[in-house]
Amino acid sequence: MSAVRICVCGDEATGKSSLITSLVKDVFVTNKIQSVLPQITIPPSIGTPENVTTTIVDTSALPQERNTLRKEIRKSNVILLVYSDHYSYERVALFWMPYFRSLGVNVPVVLCANKSDLTTNGNTAQVVEDEMLPVMAEFKEIDSCIRTSAREHHNVNEVFFLCQKAVTHPIAPLFDSKEGNLKPAAVAALKRIFYLCDKDQDGCLNDQEMHDFQAKCFEKPLSADDLDNIKLSISKSLAASDVENGIDQKGFIHLNKIFAEKGRHETIWIILRKFHYTDSLSLKDSFLHPKFEIPENSSAELSPAGYRFFVDLFLLFDKDNDGGLNDSELDALFAPTPGQPPFWLETSFPSSTVRNEAGHITLQGWLAQWSMTTFVSPSTTLSYLAYLGFEATGGPRNSTTSALKITKPRKRRRRPGRVERNVVLCYVLGAPSSGKSSLLDAFLNRPFDSLYRPSIKPRTAVNSVELQGGKQCYLILEELGELESAILENQAKLDACDLICYTYDSSDPDSFSHIVSLRERFPQLDELPAIYTALKADQDKTTQRSEKQPDEYTMALNMNSPLHVSVTWNSISELFVTLAEAATNPSTAFPKSEEEPPDRTGMYVALGATACALIAAVMIWRRTTNSN
Repeated sequence: MSAVRICVCGDEATGKSSLITSLVKDVFVTNKIQSVLPQITIPPSIGTPENVTTTIVDTSALPQERNTLRKEIRKSNVILLVYSDHYSYERVALFWMPYFRSLGVNVPVVLCANKSDLTTNGNTAQVVEDEMLPVMAEFKEIDSCIRTSAREHHNVNEVFFLCQKAVTHPIAPLFDSKEGNLKPAAVAALKRIFYLCDKDQDGCLNDQEMHDFQAKCFEKPLSADDLDNIKLSISKSLAASDVENGIDQKGFIHLNKIFAEKGRHETIWIILRKFHYTDSLSLKDSFLHPKFEIPENSSAELSPAGYRFFVDLFLLFDKDNDGGLNDSELDALFAPTPGQPPFWLETSFPSSTVRNEAGHITLQGWLAQWSMTTFVSPSTTLSYLAYLGFEATGGPRNSTTSALKITKPRKRRRRPGRVERNVVLCYVLGAPSSGKSSLLDAFLNRPFDSLYRPSIKPRTAVNSVELQGGKQCYLILEELGELESAILENQAKLDACDLICYTYDSSDPDSFSHIVSLRERFPQLDELPAIYTALKADQDKTTQRSEKQPDEYTMALNMNSPLHVSVTWNSISELFVTLAEAATNPSTAFPKSEEEPPDRTGMYVALGATACALIAAVMIWRRTTNSN
């Protein structure tokens, strides 16, 4: 909020203009020159909440000015409703508040009892009790109330400060005064903040965590006396609260309820805004979805800082130290988020990655899943980094983008060259029952299941693979199910793919013809590197009903013969290394119709350098000759 627009309303002769002039001139003006003052703009100053610019608009209650009044009310974001006697007080409930509602405006109202110097009862508390609280109970739009005197300059600055605060630090989204409780959205936001501040996840904010919380939100230290007073306030209000080991979640929520009850809701807003909450108590869109552009032919991956964050998160929530996250541990981890990412549900997580014998996701599987998520949907990873409390140590302040990196553009060239990316995608294509699902199971170290289950929907598996030389990459295998044709017709899907793995059942005579048919129907597949794989090699090999046998077919393409493998063999892991090597070094797996011309770029560069050296030598020789 960069500006506050206050519309001053009320019956005639209640002192609206006098309040404004008393604020501006700092003295009471007895002779009014104008019945309605012109609009006044007050620039930001140190004393204003959030350092905002404030515009004050005076209005008239006369019937002939009703159209102007209506326009100004609708343009405002807070209303200062002024009354000064019994008649104008009665009109607050009978006319003004119903009138605001009839206009459909949804802005806070500050109720002001002006001319307090003329009242016989000087007891402010009694006036609030008798007059103001009943109206506030009936109309929840009323944010606060105050007694003022323009003549004596009593509470003049304060009333406009309340108007500013009603906009910059509204109480309505936080506290239900009728029920006397924080509202559910506020409680949910504060629970997430508590989670993020409970660094050791022991259910309590210890003294150090409270000091860190104070420094983050208020940028000043928390004294030992202040911390003791906070604990004392909580223990007095919550009998069952034990603050000896720290402040638990209930105590933290109750502390903020005390702030709201005492009118210190700006303290709650400072906390909420430090954790990127908007006035509607949702996280800022710019925080969840920061600007992160990926150039064409590039992809997003986790940076070292991103991997370190997810490793620390896994270790923090693996409470039983069994090397896996069970359902309850996952639920606790995702508590400050909307739940597991929708993409994970689409990929049937955790069956999409590595699990231990108990079926719980391992650290290897956890990192693989986030690597795949970042590759497929970097915006999802960025939003969950925000939900889970990633804090940048470099780059843009408070930006989650430092947890990601962008790979160099991938150029589909057939000349030798390694692709500089650590996450690659391979489509597994083949006829039904060729063994694709079993291949994905073997990739995730699952036991072989002889029962055939046709794949209807696309299925994904991701795991880490160690390449030659010890470098690790993440390989995503995806079988397309009944959407095979639709996906292969989608050029964007093909652009995202790094490799095709053509599979056939070497014991089924009709299996290889599916590959031939696919390549004829989708000639664009020739633009992708490919590996041919004969599955079920542990069974009797049969002749394929195809114009060419698989070895002859691949030979005609100047490609390697199909790899004969079985998911029941221990050597199946070598296939996954081959696939990852081909994806990161695509020139080794491109279909070639003829020998490509040699790459003479290096020779041209060398010849150019030699020519430049000869020219330079000649120029030096001539210069030396002339000087002699």
